[in-house]
Amino acid sequence: MAKLFTLGCGLVGKFVAKKLVEDGNHVTVIDLKIPDEIANHENILPLEGDVFELIDSIPKNQIIVNMLPGRIGDKVRPKLIKNGHQIVDLAFTLEDPEIYEKIAKTNKSVLLWDVGIAPGLSNMFVKLAEREIGDLNKVHIKVGGNPSTPDSNWSYMAPFSPSDVIEEYTRPARIIHNREIVTVPALSERHLIDVEYHGEMEAFLTDGLRSILSSISAEEMKEYTVRWPGHIDKWLIEGINMDEMELLEQWKFDNNKKEFTWLEVVASNSKSEIRWMVYDCGKDGSSSMARTTGLVTAACTILFLENGPLKGCGLENGIHPPENLSNNSIDYIVQYLRNNGVEIRKTTL
Repeated sequence: MAKLFTLGCGLVGKFVAKKLVEDGNHVTVIDLKIPDEIANHENILPLEGDVFELIDSIPKNQIIVNMLPGRIGDKVRPKLIKNGHQIVDLAFTLEDPEIYEKIAKTNKSVLLWDVGIAPGLSNMFVKLAEREIGDLNKVHIKVGGNPSTPDSNWSYMAPFSPSDVIEEYTRPARIIHNREIVTVPALSERHLIDVEYHGEMEAFLTDGLRSILSSISAEEMKEYTVRWPGHIDKWLIEGINMDEMELLEQWKFDNNKKEFTWLEVVASNSKSEIRWMVYDCGKDGSSSMARTTGLVTAACTILFLENGPLKGCGLENGIHPPENLSNNSIDYIVQYLRNNGVEIRKTTL
């Protein structure tokens, strides 16, 4: 039984901790406050308190999953690296973890970052396309976690930290245009699209490309967030002036409300086009976004185990985005999601 450490106990953090235990591991969960469903769970050791102090009690060179909100995760990251840990990092970071490359190599630490659905699985799909069909002309990524039907209010529930959602709506988006990185206002290029099983929804640019802006070459590359029509209009009129706590209450996740997560990645060149589609509706009380994000995170964590499916993650000491994973590692992650009930389809034209 492997001993693993997870930081953060939000919707995704809870799911990942329970999934890692389900897969036969012992997990120590660290957060300021830990809910009873985790604290009382068999094979989970809860450590409740100041994360910055508690991580110093972790022996060096452990496998640690960082799922803290971005602003806190950024502060914890360098300490984890300096302590020589093997880190699976989901925290939505404002900084580029590559700045810690030298420190990671010196301390024999491996950090795999952006291990969610998008960024994360989306990066892996783009990299697989590049490896399969060669240099890419166009890459379009569309992703969203939403209620199954719109309502008369926000038509949205935040499946993770509202502060990260606000950051997504306000941070300028970096895209690739004519093979150059261009910055455009957040929420640009609003347009209607058709989403499998749900019909017409609205897509808009957000800053989700991150590492693949520099690691993968393409003539054009964009990522769009997907919401029900009317949601962004309401944000621009009302939400942008609300404080975070008020939005937290209005966007509170309701487990009794049906919801879904949908991801589409289309990568093409003059020879071929590859389309990946991922779809999930949640299961056993866990939201679809917690599941799709958390299953990618859990699968990446399992890859770090020396007695795991591939006998280690295959990454050298240093900082790695998800597209650095091998085809075998990505195939394992995709199959892990499928085995846990997530629909994933690949189409090649």
